[in-house]
Amino acid sequence: MPNIIRKMEDQYAEYLKDESRSVGEAASISFPKTQAEVLETMRNCLAKGENITVQGSRTGLAASAVPHGGHILNLSRLNHILGLRYDAPRDNFFVTVEPGVLLSQLRKAVADKSFDIKLWNDKSVQTLEKFRAAEWFFTPDPTETSASIGGMVSCNASGARTFLFGPTRNYIEALRVILPNGEVLNIRRGRHFAKERKFKLKTENNEISGDLPSYIMPEVKSAAGYFVHDNMDLIDLFIGAEGTLGVITQIEVRLIRLPKAIWGITAFFPNEPSALEYVKALRNENKKYPWLHRPAAIEFFNCRALDLLRSQKANNPAFAQIQELKPQYHTAVYTELHGHSVQAEEMPVLIGGLGDLINFVGGDEADTWVANNQRDLEKLQFFRHAMPESANMLIDQRRKLDPTLTKLGTDMSVPDRYLNTVMEMYNRDLAEADLENVIFGHIGNNHLHVNILPRNKTDYLKGKELYLKWAQTNVANGGSVAAEHGIGKLKTNMLEVMYGASGINEMRRLKSLFDPNGLINCGNMFAPAKEVK
Repeated sequence: MPNIIRKMEDQYAEYLKDESRSVGEAASISFPKTQAEVLETMRNCLAKGENITVQGSRTGLAASAVPHGGHILNLSRLNHILGLRYDAPRDNFFVTVEPGVLLSQLRKAVADKSFDIKLWNDKSVQTLEKFRAAEWFFTPDPTETSASIGGMVSCNASGARTFLFGPTRNYIEALRVILPNGEVLNIRRGRHFAKERKFKLKTENNEISGDLPSYIMPEVKSAAGYFVHDNMDLIDLFIGAEGTLGVITQIEVRLIRLPKAIWGITAFFPNEPSALEYVKALRNENKKYPWLHRPAAIEFFNCRALDLLRSQKANNPAFAQIQELKPQYHTAVYTELHGHSVQAEEMPVLIGGLGDLINFVGGDEADTWVANNQRDLEKLQFFRHAMPESANMLIDQRRKLDPTLTKLGTDMSVPDRYLNTVMEMYNRDLAEADLENVIFGHIGNNHLHVNILPRNKTDYLKGKELYLKWAQTNVANGGSVAAEHGIGKLKTNMLEVMYGASGINEMRRLKSLFDPNGLINCGNMFAPAKEVK
């Protein structure tokens, strides 16, 4: 087999960075197309004591895919859909993919019911006929549809629809993982469990056993640190581990039935308190609305976010399709309703009830965009996705004058009871510091992205101080420092805020059981340690 390792040259410069805008360095790079090539490359690097950074499509925001020396193992060409399986008792289809398959690629294949079946076995081909008899979909929906499935597993990606469906973890049925020693681990949900906090896993030839970290995870949306709890299903240890325990080369994902109807509603409010009351009503916190089905998504846009979108619509042709944002539109909340248990003809009644809620909390149902078909839904979803892109474009313009500037985007979540408190804290602290900002995101899970947009280095340093202060406060209130983007290399100090030095040391010890020399995705989640005691 030819050696696929290439010396790092200028033509590969783009692989030194990801969407975090961080830039690293590396000595070499490879693009394996098979598991055998992955193994060969890993053995070559590890024999020389060379650290390996594993990459997918590099859409991450925490610099997990940014190399700090050593070798880049880019899995983008390990991108085949390998088979299809049906589980009759669960009425679910399962698709096996390689880690380089893109979310957009999987979505299109599932929606079109069209697959390249050259690598499929006979049973998968036969299953395809049954699959074509109904509509199915893969629920995780990070903003970047160019995300790879391997990357989504590595950071336990989520997105707007996580409010109803949960994160990527909920839809992963099986994994194949190549461990740093070259052993292959095949693990399937429901087969391997910890005993309290002790675990044991068998590879093809050996066994790995030890203790899971003892920390207690917060009861909120979180993608911070190793996922651990008593008697856990051990497949979950590798989901959200940010590639620190091994290289995932095969993934089986679970599909669910496509809803009978999908409606999107963007409601505009004259002030933020009204919008927050609407969110609480949508969550049905007091069980006042028995007719209200749990929304798939509840997304928030503050007044400054709407102002930025107004500016983009007026000045950038790429955003011309954004609908008119009238002057009285102060704050917006997007809701998506999926009719799994609601007949399509019942949905207008449900929408009418939402109109009453909007009026009740101080809004006006006339100030509402409603979509009940794919074309109109795409307009509302474009509006949602235009928000982070607009913030990134603004910072990119400022970086031309000062390349050291970067956006500071929070990824924290808190329990429901702290929604008003956390919003008051963000607004007060930003105003006192005179920091330009936009706030948007997954408010259904109290998971808001506060994007601080520094105008100069002073702003940037003030923003970093606020970020740390907010992390300390939110963790004290039972929250998480990273709800969906992971820790990567940029937020290792935040993870220590959450779990303390002892928790970090327990994570290091766990990693050392799988990767004794600390050579796989070194620096992700926690800084390397010379010695783990």
